[in-house]
Amino acid sequence: MAFPHDLEIARGATLKPLEDVAAGAGIPGYLLEPYGEGVAKVKLAAIGELADRPAAKYVVVSAVTPTPLGEGKTTTTVGLGQGFAHIGKRATVAIRQPSMGPTFGIKGGAAGGGYSQVVPMEALNLHLTGDMHAVTAANNLLAAMIDNHLYQGNALGIDPHNITWRRVADVNDRALRNIVIGLGGRGDGTPRQTGFDITAASEVMATLALCSSLPDLRHRLGRIVVGYTRDKTPVTAEQLQGAGAMAVMLRDAVRPNLLQTLENTPVLVHTGPFGNIATGNSSVIADLIGIHAGDFLITEAGFGADMGAERFFNIKCRVSGLRPDAAVLVVTVRALKAHSGKYKVVAGRPLPESMLAENPADVTDGAANLRKQIDNIRLHGVPVVVAINAFPTDHRSELQAITEIAASEGARSVVCTHFTDGGAGAAELAEAVAEAAAEPSQFRFLYPDSASLREKIEVVATKVYGADGVDYTAQATAQIDTYERAGFGHLPVCVAKTHLSLSSDPSLKGAPTGWRLPVREVRASVGAGFVYPICGEIRTMPGLGTAPAATRIDLDEDGEIIGLS
Repeated sequence: MAFPHDLEIARGATLKPLEDVAAGAGIPGYLLEPYGEGVAKVKLAAIGELADRPAAKYVVVSAVTPTPLGEGKTTTTVGLGQGFAHIGKRATVAIRQPSMGPTFGIKGGAAGGGYSQVVPMEALNLHLTGDMHAVTAANNLLAAMIDNHLYQGNALGIDPHNITWRRVADVNDRALRNIVIGLGGRGDGTPRQTGFDITAASEVMATLALCSSLPDLRHRLGRIVVGYTRDKTPVTAEQLQGAGAMAVMLRDAVRPNLLQTLENTPVLVHTGPFGNIATGNSSVIADLIGIHAGDFLITEAGFGADMGAERFFNIKCRVSGLRPDAAVLVVTVRALKAHSGKYKVVAGRPLPESMLAENPADVTDGAANLRKQIDNIRLHGVPVVVAINAFPTDHRSELQAITEIAASEGARSVVCTHFTDGGAGAAELAEAVAEAAAEPSQFRFLYPDSASLREKIEVVATKVYGADGVDYTAQATAQIDTYERAGFGHLPVCVAKTHLSLSSDPSLKGAPTGWRLPVREVRASVGAGFVYPICGEIRTMPGLGTAPAATRIDLDEDGEIIGLS
């Protein structure tokens, strides 16, 4: 009998009234704003009202460097949240909102999978409460105000060739990456070259994710730098008088969304910053609520531990003031086989047949990546549990090989079957995480605020990625100097590089050595509160593949969604 499709499983779920789900997390019903069936906004007053309650143990879920197919971090995060109920503990899950670009592209939805999903699955993957659209609108309002300022005489003296603010859309559309606007007659604006990013890559999204209150959001929006004058003086959204209107457009989006898992574990879904050029983590506000909503708060960090987890530790935790108690590192047999360098995994295509054959030696050959990612978490003083996300095609000898690799690093590992068995398949993982979180916290940042931008970039490159050093282009050097003169040197760094390798080269698997990190450009997300050096080719507007998921998503005769995964 074939395993049921995710959408079929989700539709068969028995949902509890959200008031009951919230009550289980200690959130009173009057703090909820219902938004259709199975979804509610949580009022920001919850932060203050829950603050006197004991703090939950704070757990971040990360992974080894993933294959293009992903290794199941969201599924593991959801499964772990459900697993705690099986050992008599209350957990709250906090995850990002999926972007519709990848949903209709290659990746599909991001609600988890199998019997470890967030429901209602269709709502989560399609619009939810409109937060993505609010971010899109706020971003594009600021873009319109920039071009109107140029048209109306450019009183601030903005250099049209040094405008850094771009428009966004929540869709994969490579044709919008580079465009010329203002063509036509005199009344159609000032012609200039610009482009679109995907909404998840907007600085507005990162700013929303890192703010701690509505006033904090308003302040951060005001300090967004949209471009520079000819003498390199930054121009802000506040100077353009656009920040207030942007805050108005985001007034509802700043409130987290409450959903539930298939087993009725509460889930806070909020914001979706891009994992390549931003933090790749859900919101600080959701965590400030969730940290007082049970025994454990489980959140997910995008991509591998060198990406989302490093940013979770050094950017998100800096802002929130919260300190993690434990980390979960998700690994799969297929990921370590891919890191052996013997196989090519392509998103949207089946795994090579030879990769599915029993071969524990290939798993061992890819072990360097797992070892380095364990080390990357321990660099921050956080105990780590390795979650082996088991697939039906895995062989026992291969799972055992991962167990032995983790043990050789002094890390406990657990084989998990939460995809097929739900919370029961993650109960042992929950026990291991509870034990790890009971250890005294030794959490530490990788660098101090007072370090220079170059020092911060170089410590991440050498300590986390394993690079021998950093090489800067003349452009990057000048940009760093400009940011430090402008007073941005105290900000943390968010290195934009490929997520498919510990290095900046996606073709290098395992844990590469003998290479240097090439920084070609450096940008500042001053509103969000970080500086991001760009290393290699980073796409901020994805394209569609030859057979995008959109071609399979439709409505049936009864108006029900089909093809969503």
